[in-house]
Amino acid sequence: MPRPLFRLSATVALLLLGLCGCRDREVTSYRIPKEKDPAPMMMPAADGAASAGQPGATMANTPVNTAEGPGLTWSAPAHWTVKPASAMRKGSYAIHGEGGADADLSITAFPGDVGGDLANLNRWRGQIQLPPLAPSDLGTSSRHLDLNGLHVTVVDFADSQSATPQRILGAIVPYNGATWFFKLMGPDPLVAREKAAFEAFLQTVKAP
Repeated sequence: MPRPLFRLSATVALLLLGLCGCRDREVTSYRIPKEKDPAPMMMPAADGAASAGQPGATMANTPVNTAEGPGLTWSAPAHWTVKPASAMRKGSYAIHGEGGADADLSITAFPGDVGGDLANLNRWRGQIQLPPLAPSDLGTSSRHLDLNGLHVTVVDFADSQSATPQRILGAIVPYNGATWFFKLMGPDPLVAREKAAFEAFLQTVKAP
């Protein structure tokens, strides 16, 4: 090949290599879609009450309204010790047993039906590690009494599986657009001992 033609071919080859190198170094931009904000977390309900139809609904960090206006009255057994009142409780008592065992009697009241009997009974059962009731079990797991003009739903739940079995004696009383809860909770032997006293106590509950 003649030398001038060889030099021309070499020059063209170098130019082509330079163009290819420049193309490889081109910067390519991409548009990244904005990430969506995470969904808000659902917080558990306050223990005092569940919203209607949904036990365990979103109520954390939300004040729970208690029932206002004239309420129910009662007479507690003499051996029950009155405990200091609180914002959530209408009444509170301690029941002492042998060996330092203690049970707690709480009286609370909230506007409306607070989710209904099934939701509230299952909340109580959860407090002593019992499985929830199905709607079909409600009739066989509770009894109804008419006391002093009040319609009372009464339950007796006991956990016999844990190392320290717990028991709840409870009563639900609708009154004046609100629902009242009477709950005796503590060690199974002590609460069982207090069952007669609790039922006699319910006989004293009445409207003013």
